[in-house]
Amino acid sequence: MSPRFGFTPVVPPFAGAGQVEEVVAEYMAALEAAGGERWDLAHYDRPDQLCFLIATGGTESVVLDLYVARQESVADEPVVLIAHPGNNSLPAALEVLARLQQDGVRGRIVFLRSPDDATGLAALDSALHDADVWRRLHTTRIGLIGDPSDWLVASMPEAMTVREVWGPEVVQVPLSELETAIDTVPDEKAADGVASLSGDADAVAEPSAEELTDVARVHAALETLVERHDLDALTVRCFDLVLDRQTTGCFALSALTDAGVIAGCEGDLVSTVGLLWTSLVTGEIPWMANPAELDEGADTLKLAHCTVPRGLVDRYRLRSHFESGLGVGIQGDIPLGPVTLVRIGGSMMDALWLAEGEITANGDAENLCRTQVDIVLSRGHVSELLRAPLGNHIVLVRGHHADHLAEWWETML
Repeated sequence: MSPRFGFTPVVPPFAGAGQVEEVVAEYMAALEAAGGERWDLAHYDRPDQLCFLIATGGTESVVLDLYVARQESVADEPVVLIAHPGNNSLPAALEVLARLQQDGVRGRIVFLRSPDDATGLAALDSALHDADVWRRLHTTRIGLIGDPSDWLVASMPEAMTVREVWGPEVVQVPLSELETAIDTVPDEKAADGVASLSGDADAVAEPSAEELTDVARVHAALETLVERHDLDALTVRCFDLVLDRQTTGCFALSALTDAGVIAGCEGDLVSTVGLLWTSLVTGEIPWMANPAELDEGADTLKLAHCTVPRGLVDRYRLRSHFESGLGVGIQGDIPLGPVTLVRIGGSMMDALWLAEGEITANGDAENLCRTQVDIVLSRGHVSELLRAPLGNHIVLVRGHHADHLAEWWETML
């Protein structure tokens, strides 16, 4: 079995022979049992996370030199330092991370109180998971199909900003390429898409058979672009499909997300990064929606959008797209219960709003986008959205994950 991570036990230059084994032999055994492998410099070109096991004090400069050596193969990797109670290990780790953070390096200290410290080993597992999220973001390709929608005046980051701050490469694909792909979808593939879309629906309200076929073609065409451009995620200037073709991307974005290709609406790169990030950190299916109503006194808000991943809902109905009355929108019922809300923003995508709450009801108001949920917050305040908004769309995932997301943000971004 290949190792899950590597670790280098670090002692000062003046250490005697065998001091590593004498001080941290039991800790090394615990790390090996957790999927680790002892590495020396010859292993530093491997892609898995490298951790530094601080055996004793006096190792600060040695760790810094080893980190520089690692950077030759894995640039900007978050640092994970493992400390233990003896031999001035923890003071050395604190000094090292303080210096690295001064230099702009992200990272985390994991403190093991003993070789069998279940809490500490769980913290190591979390740190490794979060470092893996960092890696996956830095190998992700997000397709921007067309330009961001014109109204996203606070959500139009440069591709280089997305790359430098968050890691993903933005692959710009002209909308004309999507339209050409739509026109070449075989009839039988479109028919399969219609069956997938309507087979589990509780009802089909406004959409006609022709409209169902049209949105199935959009889905098949986007699948083609995903394969052609090797995309892990995408966002589409979808309202142009409404204007130019009288169809919608709502089904396509829902189905792609369910299939593991995170898909955002309206060419919104900021929210698509938010969808991707929350999904990777939490393992939950994310939903992107508009804040439609809020009540400052009660700390409640309503979110609504015309698409939702069907893997997130208990049931769904096929409706028209709300704003246009055309194509197909999805009206889904998201299970009641705990949720986390996320909004990334700022000119450099380095601001964050986090909140937690409970879905208390699904809605069916006819003057809003089709999928609607009422949420009462237990952490964070809706007033923050009014006083310091980071933009329109908000990302929702099921469960309470704000602490984990905040820790990732503070130590990995």
